Amino acid sequence: MPGAGKSTVGVLLSKRLALGFIDSDLLIQVREDKPLQQVLDDAGYLGLRAIEESVLLTVEPRGNVIATGGSAVYSDAAMQHLAAGSQIVWLDAPLTELRQRIRDYDTRGISRRPDQAFSELFAERQALYARYGSIRVDCSEGTLEDVLDRVLESLAKDTSR
Repeated sequence: MPGAGKSTVGVLLSKRLALGFIDSDLLIQVREDKPLQQVLDDAGYLGLRAIEESVLLTVEPRGNVIATGGSAVYSDAAMQHLAAGSQIVWLDAPLTELRQRIRDYDTRGISRRPDQAFSELFAERQALYARYGSIRVDCSEGTLEDVLDRVLESLAKDTSR
């Protein structure tokens, strides 16, 4: 979800593991040569999702930490592509926490139906995150370093199976 910390934790994780870092929202903005909100305004939420899918299908998951947009989970093709070369980490935070973190819901470039409330988007995406996330990390408490440590611990457990 927006506000879960994907980009921030992703950068920290890539530094800790000495891996590349890719932010799909930035790739979209570079490809489209406009801010994400303008891409959303021009293409609509379904158009943004299609653009996000095409961008994600071009990235190499191996050797990189990839911070996807929160709507990446709407594309089975993109998620299968990412899962084939990496572990999918779901940074999970409760709705109340995300509401406190997201103050620019209407102008942030979030792929959602125009009339969709944040709580509806949260409920809709939770099932998708659970479906694709091979690792779930609670990011509602602690510092960014605490979240990073939980991610690293979960990754170590997942690879030792």
